[in-house]
Amino acid sequence: MTLEAKRVVVGLLSFAFLASLIVVAWVEGLKTRVNPEPEPVLTDDSRACYSCHEDKTPAVTAQWNDSVHARKGVGCYECHQAKKGEIDAWQHEGKWISALVTPDDCGKCHADITAEFQGSHHAKGGQILGSLDNVLGEIVEGTPAVNAGCKQCHGSTIAFQKDASGEIKRDKAGKPLLDPNTWPNSGIGRINPDGSLGTCSACHSRHSFSVEMARRPDSCGKCHMGPDHPQKEIYEESKHGIAFVTADQQGKMNLTARPWVVGVDYNAAPTCATCHMSATRNQPATHDPGKRISWTLRPVISKKQENWEEKRAAMRDVCSACHTQDWVDGHYHQYDSAVNLYNDKFGGPAQRIMTALKEAGALTATPFDEEIEWTFFYLWHHEGRRARMGASMMAPDYTQWHGFFEVAERFYIELIPQAREAAHGHPEAEKVIDEVMAMDEHKWKNGLDPEQAKKVREFYEKRYGVDDE
Repeated sequence: MTLEAKRVVVGLLSFAFLASLIVVAWVEGLKTRVNPEPEPVLTDDSRACYSCHEDKTPAVTAQWNDSVHARKGVGCYECHQAKKGEIDAWQHEGKWISALVTPDDCGKCHADITAEFQGSHHAKGGQILGSLDNVLGEIVEGTPAVNAGCKQCHGSTIAFQKDASGEIKRDKAGKPLLDPNTWPNSGIGRINPDGSLGTCSACHSRHSFSVEMARRPDSCGKCHMGPDHPQKEIYEESKHGIAFVTADQQGKMNLTARPWVVGVDYNAAPTCATCHMSATRNQPATHDPGKRISWTLRPVISKKQENWEEKRAAMRDVCSACHTQDWVDGHYHQYDSAVNLYNDKFGGPAQRIMTALKEAGALTATPFDEEIEWTFFYLWHHEGRRARMGASMMAPDYTQWHGFFEVAERFYIELIPQAREAAHGHPEAEKVIDEVMAMDEHKWKNGLDPEQAKKVREFYEKRYGVDDE
């Protein structure tokens, strides 16, 4: 073939390739014209709100534009409408509205979901008020720390500013003024003026009301992280979390799907929502995360939940979408064993010692005014939770080095010496400490037997070259 002929062939092939791209683009454009993204639907009641806020708060209207609510005609007024006489209601542009949107408001359309959430532990998050944690925050640390910290996750009691006579203060437009110590707040257990608990925006976020956002671990990480409940960090360390990052980067999670069933609509990795809330092939989605949790890992000593067998069966069903029966059995054996170890060796004995010290009068009635009370709090509230939660979600480093290692150090090196010092002169308390340390689990403190010590020394010498010195 001559050079000129080759040029003609290359030219024809290039033209054909370009033409094919144009055809593909035309077809895709035709699809868009035939099935365009539905336009937002504004009711007459919401149109005026939207027109004003499109200028004043453009990000809010833009978020709403991208929501499913916008496609279904659920706009500003549909969510913010109120009735004359309601404590948070005010008349604005001829309509009674409220700045607060509560679960009762959402329940007008999502009644079943709202009822389910109201019965959940999430909705009871505000019960931290008056607890030991809250005493630590409000009194020991200071109220502003609690308002900007604890209550932003747990929820605050939404209150109004009041004048000297006890009447609610209002601005010139008649809008009731919310107490800035309690608002803004999107805590999961927020206590609302209408008596409802929580806020849907804690997970779905106003004004996009995103299902995808609620399914992402980052959404849960607003609250479930930190030294005392590091579930997000634990998840990220686990194989589940590692798999999610990879799958999400590759677009394999299908996070906007409706429904979103593990093993059907996606299979690359689970998120927090997968295990605790989302649908499986055998059970529907739930807005009560406690329905699949068999242990309560929050207190000093872990306890089985009410109806724990039923709840565990529900979680095992989630596991079975990806894992065999033997694998699930093995995980729960390891998990239960770790929790029982913590309870029997550390949590229970430590609590028994603290109770004995208080009953003997060796400690004051004021919490957190003595070093051992801080030590005990760290042991169960921080390190103890990390050990148990790490085991629950298969994060080995949180189970071991951030968990049981620190539990053991805190117990043996701090709590026991401090307890002996506090118990001096209180024989009843001294007896309890002696009984605890006489348990088989703690006898190693008296020294390893010679044969066992020899094996340990030989192992380290062989592996690390450490001699007797």
